[in-house]
Amino acid sequence: MNNLFIASTILKILLIPAYRSTDFEVHRNWLAITHSLPISKWYIEKTSIWTLDYPPFFAWFEKFWSMFAQFADPNMLVVDNLEYASWETIVFQRLTVILSELVLYWSLQRYIRYFGNQYVNWLVAASVFLHPGLLIVDHMHFQYNGFLYGILILSIVEAKRGQLLLSGILFAVLLNFKHIYLYMAPAYFVYLLKAYCFTSDQLSSFSIQRFITLGGAVIGVFALSLGPFIHQLPALLSRLFPFTRGLCHAYWAPNFWALYAAADRCLIFVGKRLGWIMNDAALGSMTRGYVGDTQFAVLPDIQASHTMILTLIAQIAVLQLLWRKPTFDNFLSSLTLCGFASFLFGWHVHEKAILIVLIPYSLMAANNKLHLRTFIILSAAGIYSLYPLLFHAAETPIKITFTLLWTLMIVTGLAFTMKTSIKSILHPVEVLYLLGLIVLQLYSSIVHELVFGGLEFLPLLLTSVYCGVGVIYGYLLAMINVCFTC
Repeated sequence: MNNLFIASTILKILLIPAYRSTDFEVHRNWLAITHSLPISKWYIEKTSIWTLDYPPFFAWFEKFWSMFAQFADPNMLVVDNLEYASWETIVFQRLTVILSELVLYWSLQRYIRYFGNQYVNWLVAASVFLHPGLLIVDHMHFQYNGFLYGILILSIVEAKRGQLLLSGILFAVLLNFKHIYLYMAPAYFVYLLKAYCFTSDQLSSFSIQRFITLGGAVIGVFALSLGPFIHQLPALLSRLFPFTRGLCHAYWAPNFWALYAAADRCLIFVGKRLGWIMNDAALGSMTRGYVGDTQFAVLPDIQASHTMILTLIAQIAVLQLLWRKPTFDNFLSSLTLCGFASFLFGWHVHEKAILIVLIPYSLMAANNKLHLRTFIILSAAGIYSLYPLLFHAAETPIKITFTLLWTLMIVTGLAFTMKTSIKSILHPVEVLYLLGLIVLQLYSSIVHELVFGGLEFLPLLLTSVYCGVGVIYGYLLAMINVCFTC
């Protein structure tokens, strides 16, 4: 891992001048807010449209980095300096991502140490640390997912070691860094309740003392996080859970709702020919992520409550297996599939959230051939779905080359450990699907502009739908595998 760490760090440093999204300004603004304002104003300040909308531990994380930012360029810490991006600011913020990823590196070192087969687990750890999704989203687009997944993997490692109380505490800490991981909370709740609070399979073995210890520890973490903000708790919660946003993000995440929205688009053409009565106000709404923009022209409209119900139903399917047999392997499967369900059926899902599927599933890839098969399909569809985030031609060779090198090293290596080949694992139809991604890339980057010279939404629509098919197919494969192995 040391050589990979050095090589990847050099690559990430070389990417410092690369494309960066509005998320760069988001985090610069959060640095300014937490450094320049008292905590009583952190969650009500709105000079910028990029208001602070992560839980308090992440706010303190920004506060920590701001103490060093003032030595790089104090102007980046001025709240009114919107869109400020001096070279010193760019270098500093990029370096914070690289340095914070040391948490991920440390967690993967512990993963290798405690998970048995050194070579296999080295491959799995390398697949996470060098993941193209993290390179695209964190080190180019700009976020801190590597740091956060480091905490998640530390929690998983402690669960593997049997340190369930510490695992639960680490997950509670993670929730107070980024609340998207709430979707994984049901798996933690069921596993810790059954494996920690019950000392045997008998219901009579329930330990009140352990339940109080676990509950007190989790409540203590939340009290430490939310306590200083108790007087602005309504404002904080409204920032964390903005349900006024539309069902689909501006660029549809490759999930169930992307296919649902695409089906509605297709039905519009049919409806116009057949004279159907349609919702005229919704004819252009599904391709935008505006506030309250959730209407469909033909298909029934979807409310936030509907997505919550579908997500819970999908999660219950695996949680009941975990309750009946609370082993670590079932916990890891349930944890991954709970996050998967949230990505498929959640409300206003960002395309970047595919990492909540890809990173945990990497830890399952070496379990058996069906998991590896699923991992290949999911990785291909999921990573490709992130490509539109880097829409400049200059970044195209980087994202494609890095993905191919990662695939060659990780997927081929995992297949070798199972004494098989990628070709023998995949069904011919699945091979055709993967080849289709190459065709889609050629169309999106070359053919579309030559043929249409406009219709910018079309490559995005095709990418969302095509990748959505692969992601949903991967989910079905994963569910089949988990249900048959539990």
